[in-house]
Amino acid sequence: MAADGKVLEITDTNFGEEVRDRDELSMVDFWAAWCGPCRLIAPLIEQLAEDYADRGLRVGKLDVDSNPQTASQFGVRSIPTVLFFRNGVVVDKVVGAVPRPHLEEKIKQHLAA
Repeated sequence: MAADGKVLEITDTNFGEEVRDRDELSMVDFWAAWCGPCRLIAPLIEQLAEDYADRGLRVGKLDVDSNPQTASQFGVRSIPTVLFFRNGVVVDKVVGAVPRPHLEEKIKQHLAA
């Protein structure tokens, strides 16, 4: 997420710069345009990016069809998959379209860590 609370577009090319090389908590939504559950949680991801922008959460979305290298690197086989990174390391994972409180609980847990 940029400083203004917008969701970053994460790609195979910019993953290192935007996620791996950062020490802040990053939440990356692995999705595809044809995926119904992905479209279902998209507004939720955007809202969380806005709500937690001032608390140190970076939020990005990675289209698995356009960026297969990063998706494969992290073993993403089902979408939507939301991975939480700190210092370039996966610290948590949520698979499937889950309700906001589930993702929010993970965010709060890792921001407090």
